[in-house]
Amino acid sequence: MTRVATLVVVALLVLSGCTSLAGTGDKGYITGDGRISQVDSAERGDPIALSGEDLDGQPVSLEEMRGEVVVVNVWGSWCGPCQAEAPDLVDATEQTGDEVGYLGINFRDPDPAQAQAFARSNELSFRSVYSPDGRALLPFAGTLNQRSVPATVVLDRTGRVAAAINGEIPSTQTLVDLVEQVAAEDG
Repeated sequence: MTRVATLVVVALLVLSGCTSLAGTGDKGYITGDGRISQVDSAERGDPIALSGEDLDGQPVSLEEMRGEVVVVNVWGSWCGPCQAEAPDLVDATEQTGDEVGYLGINFRDPDPAQAQAFARSNELSFRSVYSPDGRALLPFAGTLNQRSVPATVVLDRTGRVAAAINGEIPSTQTLVDLVEQVAAEDG
């Protein structure tokens, strides 16, 4: 019986190593590998419709940002890779200026105070939809894994998904380049 149990444990360890997921930890989320996907303009789906309340309880909506390229970043205060990518997000917002909108989706923080503290300490200047249950991610089905944090999506001026990074932003320049490519599409 001990030999069978040992074989089962070894088989499970081998099988658990055969995955493309970068990590799941014990928090029920997946850390992506930072893979970038871009969607040709002709292949893009419908505009993303997202509205909710921000971290201060005020209404916020992607529809209000139509007409500009928008970066949507999914983050949580409990997420180590989110902490690591925060400086790149801050730098990208500074480099892209007022020509680009930014909106966060705060995911799975049980209290907005935790998210507010994270945003303050990391100097995130953009508003974030507070989504402790993750429902704000539903409009991105097919683009983002509904449990992948962090993740970043670049929307074109009509609100359609133009690019996505599933996982931590590789660098400030990577995000700035994606934004500039989308911004250059239609002037």
